[in-house]
Amino acid sequence: MSPLNRRSFLRVAGAASAASLIGTRVHALSVLQDEGARAVGANDHIQIALIGAGGQGQGDTKNAVQVPGVKLVAVADCYTGRLAHAKELWGDDIFTTRDYNEILARKDIDAVIIGTPDHWHKQVAVDAMKAGKDVYCEKPMIHLYSDGPEMIETARRTNRIIQIGSQRVSSVIYAKAKELLAAGAIGKLNMVTARWDRNSAMGAWSYTVPPDASTETCDWPRFLGTAPKIPFNAEHFFQWRKWKAYGSGVAGDLFVHLFSGTHFITGSNGPTRGMATGALRFWKDGRDVPDVMLGLFDYREGFNLSLRVNFVDGGEESEGLIFTGSEGTMEIGGGGVSVNRVPRETDPGLMIDTFPEAMQKQILASHAEKYPRTHPEGAPPVGYEKYMAPDGYSDSYDHFKNFFASVRSRKPVVEDAVFGYRAAGAALLSNLSIERGAVIKWDPDAMKVV
Repeated sequence: MSPLNRRSFLRVAGAASAASLIGTRVHALSVLQDEGARAVGANDHIQIALIGAGGQGQGDTKNAVQVPGVKLVAVADCYTGRLAHAKELWGDDIFTTRDYNEILARKDIDAVIIGTPDHWHKQVAVDAMKAGKDVYCEKPMIHLYSDGPEMIETARRTNRIIQIGSQRVSSVIYAKAKELLAAGAIGKLNMVTARWDRNSAMGAWSYTVPPDASTETCDWPRFLGTAPKIPFNAEHFFQWRKWKAYGSGVAGDLFVHLFSGTHFITGSNGPTRGMATGALRFWKDGRDVPDVMLGLFDYREGFNLSLRVNFVDGGEESEGLIFTGSEGTMEIGGGGVSVNRVPRETDPGLMIDTFPEAMQKQILASHAEKYPRTHPEGAPPVGYEKYMAPDGYSDSYDHFKNFFASVRSRKPVVEDAVFGYRAAGAALLSNLSIERGAVIKWDPDAMKVV
C-alpha cells in the first residue's frame, strides 16, 4: 500500500464520496507472518525461558516459539502442575524449577519471558537483566510507581533489551491507524473513547482452581514475595488479579492496553492529569478491586481520553477505540480500522425564523454570497474507508518477532521500558484517583505523580 499523506488522503476521500453512497470501501492490510520456512543461521538462534507459566505466560510462549530460530529450554513456576504441563507442551527435556534464580544462573539462556503476577514483574526483570538476560515482561510493567525508574535504570546500566507486552504497538492495524491520523484523515484529534467490556467468569478472572492445590503443590511463600504474609489461599494463588496485593485491577490488566494503543497512535507521552470512578458491582466474591471502572484524562496535545471497563456487561465481550477529530472519526475494532470522514462545513448555518420576513430574505441573500454551496443537494461529503487485517492475524506473534529482532540486532524495541512505564503509570492513575477520591496530576515526561 502506497504511503499516505494529508494531501493524497483528501484527494482520495473526495473521490470516494460518491462511492461511499454505494458501499464501504474495504482494503486489506498486508502482513508478513509467513516466515516459518526462512532459514536461521546457527549464530542467530535464541534460547529462552518462561518465568511464570500461567495462562498468559503459556500463551506468550506458544507465540514466541513460532518465531524462527527461537527455542524454549526452561520454565519456572510456583505450581508443580504447570511445570508438568510445560513438559507436555514442549518436551521432557525442558528444565523446570520453582526457583527462577536457577534459570537466571544458566549460561545457555539468552532471554526470558516474565508472566508472573504484577507484584513480581520488577524484581524478576531486574534480576534477569543483571544476569545478562534480555527480557520480555508482561504488562503492566509496574505494580508500584517505584518499580518503573529501577527497571529503566537497570536496562540502561546493563545494556539489556527489555520489551513490555502490550502487543498492539506491533499491530498492523494500529500502525495503519497511526498513519491515518498523522495524514489528517479525521482532521484535528479532540477526543479518544476506549472500552473493554466482559461478561464471563473467566473474563472477570475467576480462573479454575485445580483440585490438587495445596502447600505441597504450590510454593506459597515464593508466590507471596513482597505481598502481605497470609495463610495459604488457593484463590489468591490462581486468581491473583482479583487482589491488589498481587495485581493492579482492571487498570493494570486492561486500561494499560488502551493507553498503550492511544500513546502509540498519537505519539503522546501520556496525560497530564486524570480521574476515575469505579466500584464492585457484581463480582462480590471477596476480591478487593472494582469490576466497573471509568476514567477521564487530559492530554496536552489537545485531546481527552475517556476509558471504560465493565465486567458486568450483558452483551458479548467488546474492545475498541474511537478517535474523534474535527473532520470525522476513526474506529479500531472488529479486526481492522475504519475512517468515517465528514469534512467540516465552513457554513455555520442560520437560525432566522423568529425574525421579520424581510430581514430573513436580506440575511439569506447575504449568507448565500458568503457561503456558496460546496456540494450538490443530497450528496453529503462522506468518505468511509476500512482497513482489515487478514483472518488469523496475530499481533502477539508480531510483537515477539519484533522483540527477537531487537535481541539479535541490539536495536531499540518497539515498546521499551520508558514506553511501558508511561502507559502503566498513566493507567494506575485510575487506581490512585479512586483511592484518594481526587483528580491526580501526572508529569508524562518525568514520569511521576505531581
